[in-house]
Amino acid sequence: MRKREQYKHLLNLTANYMMLAMETAMFAYTWYVIYYPMLAKANRPWHRGNWAVIGIYALIMYFFTRTFGGYRIGYLRITDICLSQILSIFCANGVGYLQVCLVANDYMPVHPLAMLTFAQYLVILPGVYLVRFIYTRLYPPRKMIVIYGEHSPDDLIEKINSRKDKYNVCATASVYLGYEELYTRILEYEAVVLCDLPTSMRNPILKFCFDQNKRTYITPKISDIILTGTESIHLFDSPLMLSRNHGLTIEQRFIKRAMDIVLSLIAIVISSPVLLFIGLCIKLYDKGPVFYTQERLTRGGEVFQIIKFRSMRMDSERDGAQLARKDDDRITPVGRIIRQTHFDELPQIFNILKGEMSFVGPRPERESIAREYETVIPEFSFRLKVKAGLTGYAQIYGKYNTTPYDKLKLDLTYIENYSFWMDLKLMLMTFKIIFQKENTEGIDKQQRTAVK
Repeated sequence: MRKREQYKHLLNLTANYMMLAMETAMFAYTWYVIYYPMLAKANRPWHRGNWAVIGIYALIMYFFTRTFGGYRIGYLRITDICLSQILSIFCANGVGYLQVCLVANDYMPVHPLAMLTFAQYLVILPGVYLVRFIYTRLYPPRKMIVIYGEHSPDDLIEKINSRKDKYNVCATASVYLGYEELYTRILEYEAVVLCDLPTSMRNPILKFCFDQNKRTYITPKISDIILTGTESIHLFDSPLMLSRNHGLTIEQRFIKRAMDIVLSLIAIVISSPVLLFIGLCIKLYDKGPVFYTQERLTRGGEVFQIIKFRSMRMDSERDGAQLARKDDDRITPVGRIIRQTHFDELPQIFNILKGEMSFVGPRPERESIAREYETVIPEFSFRLKVKAGLTGYAQIYGKYNTTPYDKLKLDLTYIENYSFWMDLKLMLMTFKIIFQKENTEGIDKQQRTAVK
């Protein structure tokens, strides 16, 4: 098994390059057989640019597939990989069509690209299934031991067990058994999960696993995530790490705001027919108000009025503020559809244009719920170092019912590792989660907030 491990990434890399080569070759065929003769017939030959067109298409395809996670064959679920490939091919061919039109300096027939898209689906998706089948046979789930501290690891184990194709939790052990006993047990397994251990007790175990070449998974503390955003200082012969702890720089805020203004104006124009249609459906259903406004928190704890399409009954909060629950009977039939597709969030584009929100950032919480979270997790206010967002790291990689502590960790990961490209990636990934129903799953019926 260990000898095969070193070839795992090589298998994944080879499969990915083969898929990219096939996609590019199919586009090249479409270009040479269909589009290029059209250019020649129109007296617009482009002899020297053929390879440039094909090369740019390959880069576009690589960018979208990598962004959506289509190359993570050994990591994501097979359904996630296929969805990533479907979105990648669709987006790449959409941009590829614009590229062809720019080269021709005219509108070109779209049906060859539509046929190419369908053909790529027929070739790539079975290929993904084949590679995944080989991968799972060569690399079965790792046998793991979970080492935990004061808190029960059951919630984490349940999440890990949802991926039995990749992980196999075989045992658990309390950190209070002592290092000697823990080290003996660790040697019996292929991987170790360190679940919410005190730092002073975690570090010796982590060093032992490093020495023994044991793969180690760690649930990070808040301080661990803050450390990921530090800058290395090499002024002395002793390494230093600098944590500025002020959120985004003024340059980053300027670029982010400029992007928000431009994209929100474009989004309003493009989505206006959808906005009108949804508003009409809500009005016709129960004659109630189309929009729903609510006080939410943004950067620095500033309160603003968030705008959403109303997805619940008009008396939904007569018993006070509470999050949506699983199978919530307060949600209207129209609301159920727009919540599953996240279209209820579309009016927040106007909040973005006004500067109250950003396209990407932590989910804006209600002040009463945020204060309740802070009584349990005082660091929850750390999320307010940046503007609230329509989408974000926690919205993409978490769920509606993700616990506040995990939500805080995800949001801090975004804040500490912010970049323009991360914003771009998260906005593109938002299209993917529209098709993933579990991301909109509400809290349990006995809960009022996401605290468990």
